[in-house]
Amino acid sequence: MNELTTDLKSLHEETLSNLKSSKANNTLRAYKSDFKDFGVFCSKHGLNSLPTEPKIVSIYLTHLSKNSKISTLRRRLVSISIVHKLKGYYLDTKHPIIVENLMGIRRVKGSIQIGKKPLLINHLKLVINVINEQKIDDLKKLRDKSIILVGFGGGFRRTELISIDYEDLEFVPEGLKITIRKSKTDQFGEGMIKGLPYFTNKYYCPVVNLKKWLEISKIKSGPIFRRFSKGLSLTDNRLTDQSVVLLMKKYLNLAGIENKNFAGHSLRSGFATVAADSGADERSIMAMTGHKTTQMVRRYIREANIFKNNALNKIKI
Repeated sequence: MNELTTDLKSLHEETLSNLKSSKANNTLRAYKSDFKDFGVFCSKHGLNSLPTEPKIVSIYLTHLSKNSKISTLRRRLVSISIVHKLKGYYLDTKHPIIVENLMGIRRVKGSIQIGKKPLLINHLKLVINVINEQKIDDLKKLRDKSIILVGFGGGFRRTELISIDYEDLEFVPEGLKITIRKSKTDQFGEGMIKGLPYFTNKYYCPVVNLKKWLEISKIKSGPIFRRFSKGLSLTDNRLTDQSVVLLMKKYLNLAGIENKNFAGHSLRSGFATVAADSGADERSIMAMTGHKTTQMVRRYIREANIFKNNALNKIKI
């Protein structure tokens, strides 16, 4: 009997571990953060947050709609639903009071999403140039240039970028192969390989700069993008995804570019927009970025072609 009890306890603990592993850590943190906000709202108004009911959720969404985007409302709704499922409660998120309220909010507010600005070629060159002008150690210059150039060249999410290890790299005559072991849209670790060819202009080439960075830093294993200590000594610690954002904004500012609407995602969207502008089709863009659906890629293509295929160009004045 004791042996059976021990086995069940072990299986229970393993099941809990599996449930946690079914979602990425960032996703779980987002769920907790979203539900915490819902909990604060309910506590303030004397309402139950867990379990809750559709009417309360609908009121909360109305409250949020005053200062939040439709996409934020939808994400909060998913988070509240997921937390209820994990705790063994049922919440009908398809209840008319929720669905109809969201439709009404959408009609009033509109649903256009203003994304972060893409880092285009002119921005990229200005940023690389300004890094070279800084009075900092050449080692740090090479690291920062490599992060931005590889992030742009591979259309990387910032979490993918900082997760690259030396063992994931393979330099070949054509350029560089990078194995991505897990990403936002590949939670089960099926992996994918991105190929970065050599650029004609070596000054802005991600492959050339990364190769120099690895040679000078003497990195032979583990994370390729690492932190510097306060004494500017290279550590073994991997950079955080937030570091990529701060680094981007810092150099954009130094280059005289207003950085408010740029973020780590600007590298990824910049690649897709520039590739589309250069005539790359959606399939080849998706092969690099890892997008699973065409919706976002087609948006990049539309934005890239907003002047190229503009009907007004046919009008002669």
